[in-house]
Amino acid sequence: MHFAELGAGIPVLAIHGWTPDHRLMLGCLEPVFATRPGYRRLYPDLPAMGKSPAGAVMSSDDVVAALEDFVAAEIGAEPFLVIGESYGGYLGRALAHRRPEQVRGLALICPTGTKVHAADRTVPRFEVRRSDGVELDPGLAAQFDGMAVVRTAETARRFAEEVLPGLEIADREAMARIQARWELSDGPELGTYERPALFLTGRQDNITGYEDVYALLPHYPYASFAVLDTAGHNLQIEQPVLFDALMGEWLERVSE
Repeated sequence: MHFAELGAGIPVLAIHGWTPDHRLMLGCLEPVFATRPGYRRLYPDLPAMGKSPAGAVMSSDDVVAALEDFVAAEIGAEPFLVIGESYGGYLGRALAHRRPEQVRGLALICPTGTKVHAADRTVPRFEVRRSDGVELDPGLAAQFDGMAVVRTAETARRFAEEVLPGLEIADREAMARIQARWELSDGPELGTYERPALFLTGRQDNITGYEDVYALLPHYPYASFAVLDTAGHNLQIEQPVLFDALMGEWLERVSE
């Protein structure tokens, strides 16, 4: 898989969501690590997304296998941290449960919860909670407006830089093939994950919601669970101050 790498120290595997590429994770996490040296950040593009070809990947099981190969090649047997967003959170949960001694901390941003398919999820009504009336290019607005709980020039700028580029180059045909086998055969959870965890959800997230995510907590006895108001599926760019603070607190718990 294609990936970007920054910094040195404890490896951090950052897994983006369905359709965008590694720039989504790089954009929100580099400010977190800017004042926290000692971490080697790895930002891969998942198969069929970004610059990573789909190859023979046919299912989410295959995507997890590709991530396992990536870990073997780039991290080896070292302890590492996992941060996953949306579908990347689904995959991150699977890695944490399959490697509980190696994955020393798990942070999830607007993750897929107990229901994998959108039609089955419990999600809140979408609403714009904050807007500065910015006029957007029609192409950007078409992608942005359906989930923009905070619709401002700044959130639109970040969406255009961090999310939209991946949406424009994803291999949609290959993704449809994978989505036909979207659920992991064994599910992500294999009991309990007894390391520091963080669940960040948006009160107005109309994509993955928060109720189906809360139901996962019995599997994570050392997890903080936050539901942020005025935040949707773009939580990381809509509530950046709280995002940075909660991610920093998670890193502190992991270091202890």
